[in-house]
Parts: sequence; C-alpha cells; structure tokens
Amino acid sequence: MDLKLRDKVALVTGAGSQIGYGHAICLTLAEEGCDVVCADLDYDGAVKTAQQVAALGRQSLAVKVDITRQDEVDRMVAGAVGKFGRIDILVNNAGASSALRPFIEMTEDDWYFDIQTNLIGHLRVTRAVLPHMISRRYGRIINVSGGQGFPTISIYGAAKGGLVQFTKALAREVAQYGIIVNAVGPGLARTGLVWRAPKEMLEEEEKASLLGRLCEPRDLAPVVAFLASDRCSYMIGQLVQLSAT
Repeated sequence: MDLKLRDKVALVTGAGSQIGYGHAICLTLAEEGCDVVCADLDYDGAVKTAQQVAALGRQSLAVKVDITRQDEVDRMVAGAVGKFGRIDILVNNAGASSALRPFIEMTEDDWYFDIQTNLIGHLRVTRAVLPHMISRRYGRIINVSGGQGFPTISIYGAAKGGLVQFTKALAREVAQYGIIVNAVGPGLARTGLVWRAPKEMLEEEEKASLLGRLCEPRDLAPVVAFLASDRCSYMIGQLVQLSAT
C-alpha cells in the first residue's frame, strides 16, 4: 500500500539511539519517501541516524535538542522550517527515566526529571510546531507513550500516561485545522531505556508474550508510518497499543 508519504517532512525526537524506536521510525519514514529531521540530546547519534536517512535517498537534518528547554525547542523547529519550509509530521518520541528504582526510593528531583522529559517536553515541542501546521491547515502528530504499570519506572509511566490524555484532548482541538493527532504505545523492548532493567524482569515479559519475544523497534515503526500518513484519515485521539500478551 502506498502510504502517500513521499516528500512529506517529518520531525522525530529521540532519534539518536541506534537501538531505539526513534531510529527505526526515522528510517521507516525515509523508506516511505519522507525527508526527516532527526533530533536528539545525543547529537552524534542524531547525525548517524540522519546519515542513514540520507543513504536511503532522502534529505535529512540532525539537530541537538534538550526538549526540557524552550529555547532549544524553538531553535530546532526554526531550523527544520528554515531547511524544509514546513513540518508535516511530528513524532514525539523522546523519553528518559531518571532512575530504575522503586517509587519509595525516588526523590522529588527524580519525579521532576521524568515529568519534564516525558510530558512537558513534548508539550513544548507540540506548541512550537502547531502554528506552522495550523497556518497550512495540515499536520500529523504522533505521541509515543508506554511504560505504564512497569515497576521501577512509575513516574516515567505516569508522565507517558498523561501524554495519552493530552493526545485525546489536543486531537479534538486541532482536527478543525486538518491536523490529526494520535498516540502509540509500544510494548516493552530492549531499547536504551529498558536495557538497564533487571534481566529477570525482561525474561518474565518474554514468557508472558504469546510471540515469545519482546517488542522491537521494527514492530512500532510501520504503525507510526501509518498514523503519519494520509491513509490515516478518520481516526483521531486514539491510542494504538502494541501488545502480545
């Protein structure tokens, strides 16, 4: 199926980790014909991903950004619009956890870090991108959730859960402008966040999976590509949950 993504411009946060969801999303969107802005706090990783996008024959831009800082978010969006003239697709994928430990052992600084990074940071990026989409009366926004209910990342999961509720509300606000907003919730995977988790916990998750394995970035990326496409034309404010349990 042609997703009709050719020559669309996508901005993907959290694109630097070479084992992460953002990396797979960037390459899949490029394979479908998108030019891609690869943004991450890890600039070297963002450059690597951007180079791989370019190797697929699409234009790319690597950007270093800390999404907890409004000035850096504004600079990222201005750079993307300056190079490509527009942003058609926003994938809010960046995520990080202050620590993998029980809630009772976490400090308020840990809470603040997780909420700033995994919720408020995405609000900043969305607010910076929306005026450009509204002016063109077109856009696709995909928020990457996940992590709810997993021990040792309780505040991370709470922040990502908040992102889902933001998705539902924002979708109803901006549909009138031709902007479609949805969220996707991947299953547990050995990405940069989870590889630090106890081996026993990952093994238990694998045993619970009907497929006998954890989620992988390649499982998520095609779902995001559909949500980013014009084929996704009558679904707003939904959470698409990947699960094999």
